Amino acid sequence: QVQLVESGGGSVQAGESLTLSCVASGRDFSSYSMGWFRQTPGSEREFVAAKRWSEGATDYADSVRGRFPLFRDNAKNTVYLQMNNLNTEDTAVYFCAAASQYGGIRKPAWEYEHWGQGTQVTVSS
Repeated sequence: QVQLVESGGGSVQAGESLTLSCVASGRDFSSYSMGWFRQTPGSEREFVAAKRWSEGATDYADSVRGRFPLFRDNAKNTVYLQMNNLNTEDTAVYFCAAASQYGGIRKPAWEYEHWGQGTQVTVSS
């Protein structure tokens, strides 16, 4: 059974940092891309970043590029989203997801097969 478990969310002040973790289990993810999305009430899930597990190629949304580096730890089957210089517009529920790595790195939400439960990030000014 595939499981993606996020952690690391919380409440911070603008300018501070948080690191989200996503532990993947239940299958071999070497042929997968791992993505992060975020969602606010009444909005669709928004792409944040994604990384191909095998060779590590990464893509970022323009809104987070340069602020939210995405790392992976193969030994721990874990991907990390390091969120730096947070601002109030980053407030959302953040979701980890897994999709086949074939095709582009950036995929729409509907192409992701597996999702975590989400973790809340709140940034106050």
